[in-house]
Amino acid sequence: MNSHITDTTAESGAGHVRPRVAVSSCLLGEPVRFNAGHSRDRFLADQLSRFVDWVPICPEMELGLGTPRETLRLERRPGGPHLITGKTGRDLTEAMTSLAAARAATLDVDGYVFKSRSPSCGTHGIPAYVGSAAADRRNRGVFAARIIDAHPLLPVEDEGRLNDEVIREAFIERIFAHARLRAFLSAGMSPRALVAFHARHKLQILAHDPASYRRLGRLVAQAGTLAGDRLAADYAEAFRAALAVRATVGRNVNVLQHCLGMVSDDLDRVRRADLVEAIHDYQRHLVPLSVPLALLRHHAHGAGATYLYGQTYLSPYPHELALRHHIPA
Repeated sequence: MNSHITDTTAESGAGHVRPRVAVSSCLLGEPVRFNAGHSRDRFLADQLSRFVDWVPICPEMELGLGTPRETLRLERRPGGPHLITGKTGRDLTEAMTSLAAARAATLDVDGYVFKSRSPSCGTHGIPAYVGSAAADRRNRGVFAARIIDAHPLLPVEDEGRLNDEVIREAFIERIFAHARLRAFLSAGMSPRALVAFHARHKLQILAHDPASYRRLGRLVAQAGTLAGDRLAADYAEAFRAALAVRATVGRNVNVLQHCLGMVSDDLDRVRRADLVEAIHDYQRHLVPLSVPLALLRHHAHGAGATYLYGQTYLSPYPHELALRHHIPA
């Protein structure tokens, strides 16, 4: 039922490392839901599948509940919400918690897409009942909660939230960044390799969190003095924490202006004015981020600005996913 892809060198699109992403099996069309049906999601199954390697997981099936099966729900009980079968009233909380703990201990993925509104896999807004009334709707599913608690920096969403173009773009950017980090660490980290990896990601990190940008810079500066294992762990945690901070229009504008400075001397007056205008229009929420970025990629390539053209900020994931075309709110 569940498959694991372990090739960390596989590439997606134009040289992008393929993220390894856990996913609720039903979202890929597997008939594992309580009614023997599925919840196939078009974006995940038809579009994103071209660029990622899935690790399908269905905790209910792994518990041996089979399909079709009783529906489940959360009930408010002492100690927190309990996972209860709808007809027979069996309490599956302990079994599901143990399964989640075992899964979390061996989970080696770059992100996770859970099934929304599920009492086992939902990431938010799951009702807990007292009798027939929903006492509150602020809960996570029992399985998802344990996974998220064990991996707080793992990119996690449900398929419902991924319908929001801003949330979708942020999630995809993070899973590809995590995949590059995983491939880099698995290759064996040397001070020279760390400097090169960090240099490629500088502008992307800056767009997310300037404080983390400074912290990571200090870590890289110690590459020749800190023990390798400690440096790798510290850098990986700080890198993941930086990407977990949502990029803003203001921070993007700051980075775009940095990029402009790198190619400005190679542009004539008209081309420079076009780029300045595109950045200004993005700042005013008139055009999407893809507009100034397309100009920057073009000018960086034409000017032979190798450092800028190699920045992950310009191409954080395959262009075919077309995720930066929304106008900021």
